Order: sequence, then C-alpha cells, then structure tokens
Amino acid sequence: MELGELRVFLRVAAERSFSRAAMKLHRTQPAVSQAVRRLEESVGERLFDRATKDATLTDAGRLLRDYAERLLRLSEEAESAVKELRDLRRGRVLIGVNEASVHVALPLIQRFRDAHPLVHVDVRRIPARQIGAEVAQGSLDFGVLTFQPAETRLGSIVLGQDELVMLVHPGHPLAQAKEVTLAECGRQTVIAHNDPSHVRDRVLRLFEQHRIPANILISLPSLEGIKRAVSMKMGVALLPRRCAELEIARGELVALPMPEIRLRRQVRLVYRRGGERSHASAAFLALIENHRGERASS
Repeated sequence: MELGELRVFLRVAAERSFSRAAMKLHRTQPAVSQAVRRLEESVGERLFDRATKDATLTDAGRLLRDYAERLLRLSEEAESAVKELRDLRRGRVLIGVNEASVHVALPLIQRFRDAHPLVHVDVRRIPARQIGAEVAQGSLDFGVLTFQPAETRLGSIVLGQDELVMLVHPGHPLAQAKEVTLAECGRQTVIAHNDPSHVRDRVLRLFEQHRIPANILISLPSLEGIKRAVSMKMGVALLPRRCAELEIARGELVALPMPEIRLRRQVRLVYRRGGERSHASAAFLALIENHRGERASS
C-alpha cells in the first residue's frame, strides 16, 4: 500500500469522479484508475462501486478512507518532525494556558523569542482542568497551571507565586485601605468572569460559609473587560494579582489583600517526562530551567 495510491484514492473519493480526480491531480484518467486498481489488489476488496454513475465508495472503501486520511496526516507529521530536527528555527512550541495564566507565560515567551525569533510559539486557551491530560497525551508541549495535575507522567517547574486580591479604582473609598474583608467586599458591586473555574467556586463557597452575599451584579467574558470595567468605576473585582500587575504598576488599579481568602497559589509550568521532545520544546524547557536557577541564586 503506497501513500501515492492512497492520495489518488482519497481524491477520487472526494471528487466522486475518476475524471475530475485526474484533472485535479494533473494525471491521466487511466493512470488514476490503475492506481486505484493496484490499491484494490493490495487490500483484496473493491473500493468503488463500478455499477454507479459516480464513484460511490463501497463499505471497504469507506473504511479505508478513514485509515488513509490518518496515514497521510501521520506522514505529514513525520515530514514536519524531520524538518524540525534539521532546523530549530522552524520548530514550534505549543503551550496551553487559561486566561489568567497567560500573563505568567508572556515574560518567558519573550525571553525565548529573543533567543529563537523564528520559532513559532503557539499559546492556546484551554480550560485548566484539561491541560494536564493534554500535556500527558502530547497534544501540548507545556501547560501553565496553579495546581499540580493528577497525571503521574508530568513534571513541573514553579514559575512564581500568586494571590487573589480585590481590584478597585484609585478613587474608590477603599483604595487607601491596607486590606479588605469579605463583608466589605459583599457591600460592593462585584464584577466577575462568567466562565466557571475552581477559584470562582472556592470564593463563592467562602461567601456562603460566612453568610455574606457575593453581590455579583456584572459578569463579563474576559479579564481585560473586567479590568476595564473596574477602571471605569463600575465596581470591584476579585482577580489574581498577576493578571493586573501592569495596571497596578501604572496606578490605574489598586490591589487590596483579602486575609479571609487565603488563596496564595504556585504558578507552575507542567511538561511530559520522558519520551522524545522536539528541539524547540527542549530549548524552551532549558530556558525555563535556567530561569529557575537564576531565581534560586538571586
């Protein structure tokens, strides 16, 4: 079974015509027919129903089509992997993050890009609960999480610490306070993310345990929208400090600690232990390990 024959077979199946497939492949119709006939002889089954006017697949043809598509995808992946081995600059690093953790990943990506400017760094937004499994399966090279995933095949490197704070506008009455209580937060208009998360659930449980209304009156689909709404004096928000470091440094927002919500978390990069790693992902992991060593020695 040759890959070239499989490509011809898939084109005929897609066009539902030997003649149209021949035109698309820039080959003669007899050559296309011969390639399909050789494939049929190889598998020992008819792949197209010759009694029909168009190229209708038989049961065997439909089954082979699925496998042929997978084989050709694997072939393309193999060619890409070999090219990546030859030239690191054409590689790719695939990182899974949720919306909050992307702020942690960006400085590391910047350092990597300074060293390897032509490597494609592909950061995808993925729910935190899925990241560990996808890294373990090899769908992702790395993931950024605030908890240790259950998958035993994963290693992790702590990138830093984070904590949940209440963000307010600098002109807010509480802006000069050293900290804020749950009760004080419950008296504010709270702006929250409308995507479910472990942190959101834990915070809501704390409010329930203290019999304090969470007072979420505005829900928005992005962290940037939430921060913008706080800066417009529409309310306050409970967010990880790292999500608003730039706005805090500029004086656009004020971060108030909440002692009753002790949600200090370690932000970590997770990766798959063992197995082959692309040159690009190996270089990224080496950069992260060097970064950890620099922080430890400073």
